[in-house]
Amino acid sequence: MTPLALAIAGGAAPEPFRGTQWERAAAAANGLAPYLARLMQRRADLIATPDAAWPERLVDEAITAAAAIAHDPPPLAEGMRALRRAKDATHLACAIADLALAWSLGRVTGILTAFADASVRAALALSARELSARGEVAPLAWDAPTGPVPGFAIIAMGKMGAHELNYSSDVDVSVFFDPAGLAAAGAREPRVAAVRLVAPLVRALEEITPDGYVFRTDLRLRPDPGSTPVAVSMASAAHYYQSLGQNWERATFIKARAMAGDVESGRAFLTELQPFIWRKHLDFAAVADVKSIKRQILSAHKSAELDDPVFDLKLGRGGIRDIELFAQTQQLILGG
Repeated sequence: MTPLALAIAGGAAPEPFRGTQWERAAAAANGLAPYLARLMQRRADLIATPDAAWPERLVDEAITAAAAIAHDPPPLAEGMRALRRAKDATHLACAIADLALAWSLGRVTGILTAFADASVRAALALSARELSARGEVAPLAWDAPTGPVPGFAIIAMGKMGAHELNYSSDVDVSVFFDPAGLAAAGAREPRVAAVRLVAPLVRALEEITPDGYVFRTDLRLRPDPGSTPVAVSMASAAHYYQSLGQNWERATFIKARAMAGDVESGRAFLTELQPFIWRKHLDFAAVADVKSIKRQILSAHKSAELDDPVFDLKLGRGGIRDIELFAQTQQLILGG
């Protein structure tokens, strides 16, 4: 028997799924995916009415719930719980529709990314509410075009920037700010306020509570992450990239997208970086640097060779990172 047949034979779909188009997928999830099985058991409310429009309805409600937090943020703990419950709904709906072959890969990754975008915007609003309560910023209207704090922009990188998130993806984001914008929002020390906005934002997304977490958050794609704060001024970042930026940093911006906060400021910043990202010519030193990155990846992992019994699918020779590096190299060479 196939794994899918074994899963269905060894366990059944939850009762509400019986007799629906989602039954076979739910049975497979019960048998092969412990996370989804626990989710269906813990959140019986999510599977109470699995009609034909069930996954679309769950996703719409989840994204609407996250958007509601961004437009009228509740206290931090309340907002965190709401986001985690919305994440449950998004993951379950996408997974069942995916397993049932009802949704394409592009639709699944697009919806997961749309929920991530809504979650980051909600987390920013929760963070701004926290700092406002302490008198550190004076947020504008929560639905202002600049976001609650003018000049504070969140850039989605990597898979998130390209609407390609999967079920276990981190969200890779970089935070940049314009001091004048933060000053207009009442921040007496814009650099300090920008950094302090990040901590509650990350906590809202990745702290593990009884309801789980929303997304692991990676801020290491900012300029020189070992020596810079978690939020970097746009002017400082632009100067760094134009004078000291490296090839791997160019690659991180291939899929960059301004997605939360002051989106227009974020887009203007990305436009300013275009000459850095898309150089018209790559010299021999730049090409050698790309080769060096590949050597470092392979040498850092013992299971790099294809004949290794525990071959590393992500970091081994010809693995996911190798493919990604090759594609990015072609993009950087030809894109310029």
